[in-house]
Amino acid sequence: MEKYVPDIYQKSIYTINYDSLLSRGIKCLLFDLDNTLAPITESAPNEKVKELFNELKEKGFKLIIFSNSPKMRVRPFKDELEVDCCAHAKKPKPDKFLSVIKIYGYNFSEVAIIGDSIMDDIVGGNGVGITTILVNQIGKREYPFAWLRRIKEKKIIKKLRDNNLFTKGRYYE
Repeated sequence: MEKYVPDIYQKSIYTINYDSLLSRGIKCLLFDLDNTLAPITESAPNEKVKELFNELKEKGFKLIIFSNSPKMRVRPFKDELEVDCCAHAKKPKPDKFLSVIKIYGYNFSEVAIIGDSIMDDIVGGNGVGITTILVNQIGKREYPFAWLRRIKEKKIIKKLRDNNLFTKGRYYE
């Protein structure tokens, strides 16, 4: 069950204490795109996301959009936010996590993933040993078949709650 437990759980990308991440030695943030940075119905980042990314870059973070979505979905966000990206990440599989860490030359302890999916972002990040940060899903719509993952995720969250490992809505750093 431990593979499903995030290191940090916050309401949104805007409530994360990024200064605390810096003090922990985190230098690179992998951001999930869909329902983390933007609902799937939006085709470009909003002003609030742009402001956050500019602030994070000023703090010295390397920002990478790390998404299972195809390049054509990720590219407008990559271009407008002026960050790198990894499309078709195939989370939770470890391959792209390991590639990004190797390409950019980070230690595992210097990388965190931020996402809304326990099944993809948290399991994937925990599987390779990076810091995992879960945020609440911001959009209600999902891509086809993603709802199947959400059904499984709800069952896992119930088991985690029953074992006092994780409770939805009880945020922590």
